[in-house]
Amino acid sequence: MINADRIIPVTATDLLTLYGLILKVGSVNVSKLEATNTEGDFAVAAAGTLLANEPVKSLDFGSGVSTASVYFVPAYDYEGFKINGTAVTPTGTVEADGRTLYLASLSSGAVTITKVGF
Repeated sequence: MINADRIIPVTATDLLTLYGLILKVGSVNVSKLEATNTEGDFAVAAAGTLLANEPVKSLDFGSGVSTASVYFVPAYDYEGFKINGTAVTPTGTVEADGRTLYLASLSSGAVTITKVGF
């Protein structure tokens, strides 16, 4: 904490927007990934670096996607990742706490999950 005596609370924005801002300031060029019609379900249709706009329950990398990076916060009912509709077991662990930022990287047909930050 920079100054424990003069704390400025984060109340004017939500956590995902704050994460997005931090990524942009850190020179990570992310684009917003919107959920499908079902809450928490996402589909990635093209390569890129993305930030899921709500907590992720499940995320499917489509058939035309060979590489992609998705920053995400797992939902409390997090189920995991799919590649072209088939469930995969990623390398790395996810704590479905609804607040921790993770990075899911798709490469060579495998998904790797890393925790962002401390």
